Amino acid sequence: MQGRGEAGIKTAKATEKTGNLVASKVIVDQEDLIVISQRGQVIRTEIKSIPILSRATQGVRIMKLEEGDRVASATCI
Repeated sequence: MQGRGEAGIKTAKATEKTGNLVASKVIVDQEDLIVISQRGQVIRTEIKSIPILSRATQGVRIMKLEEGDRVASATCI
């Protein structure tokens, strides 16, 4: 909620270049992010290595996917 109009707050800028938002998580006391694609590509990265950005940005690329592949799961551990 954002006050009188109660329209909310824009948190991500989804464009044709960036694609759709796949996952959004509030991270508290987590160390690593694991992302798995439909074709079996797995990536594990430290959360502290991902830069913190302001609202309505295009985000950070975590995983490069091949043509036709999609993210199947994302979790923090």
